[in-house]
Amino acid sequence: MALTIASLLCLAIVLSGQAYQKSDLSRELFFFKANTTGFKNDPENVLDNLPEGVTPETVKQMQVAASAGNMRDIYQVGLWNYCEADLKDGKEENWHCVDRQSYFWFNPFQVWKLENTSIQAGLPEDFQSGIDTYHKVSRWMFISYMIALVLTIAEILIGISAIFSRWGSLITTIVSTAQTLFMVAAAATSTALYGTLISVFRTVLDPYNIEASWSAKMLSVLWIGVAFSVASGFFWLISTCCCSGKSPHKKVVVEKTPYTYERVASPYLGGSGNAHQMHDMGGNHGQTGHTYEPFRQQHV
Repeated sequence: MALTIASLLCLAIVLSGQAYQKSDLSRELFFFKANTTGFKNDPENVLDNLPEGVTPETVKQMQVAASAGNMRDIYQVGLWNYCEADLKDGKEENWHCVDRQSYFWFNPFQVWKLENTSIQAGLPEDFQSGIDTYHKVSRWMFISYMIALVLTIAEILIGISAIFSRWGSLITTIVSTAQTLFMVAAAATSTALYGTLISVFRTVLDPYNIEASWSAKMLSVLWIGVAFSVASGFFWLISTCCCSGKSPHKKVVVEKTPYTYERVASPYLGGSGNAHQMHDMGGNHGQTGHTYEPFRQQHV
């Protein structure tokens, strides 16, 4: 149960990335970060290092868009939204986060007001292809996180039944297994997806001095949550065999032994149930101190 709660806390921290504008922790957690200061502040260097197939006119149009205020210095992407800021004297200031939305994905052309322009058409096809792949997979990634969140909460609630019954542990184990699968899927998808996106940005936009990176803190919290999830599933499985619920008290039934003895009627007294008197070795007759009870052996 403790491991499940720890997994839920890690998942909640990941989901809070970029979701709260005034929270320092929230701003430190992001899947993807773009820094455009090199492109905006050193236009001549960009023009001197253009890749093949890119004309100076295309770059100049991008610089005009940047100078018009359509391009901020810093962009950080979370699961729900992105936040943007200005960089002054090495400090990030004037943070602004867009509204949170389901199935969010970061579209640089839309954010930078470059959609359906000659600039978008002038960029290599690999860049547009990478953005399209990111758009499609991001929807599955969002669904995985939501299912993992719901299953984690359900795992905690159903796990309470494991205190009273091993059947409760079995059901909890099934839910935990599903939760772990979606947790791993969400983490793996995030890592692969944003790793690919960063690679595309670095390959295509590096000549424009636009830097791309991700948050090591975000990835650490995410995969620690996965580790907690896997560990909790293992211990829930163990609890189906032991350490779960209360074993019913077994009643000890004392059965008759194979050989028992019952009192029988005396053949010397006409079948009466009274003990008959036996002659003892000393010749005494009818002495009450020397009476015996014959018994019959019965096999059960």
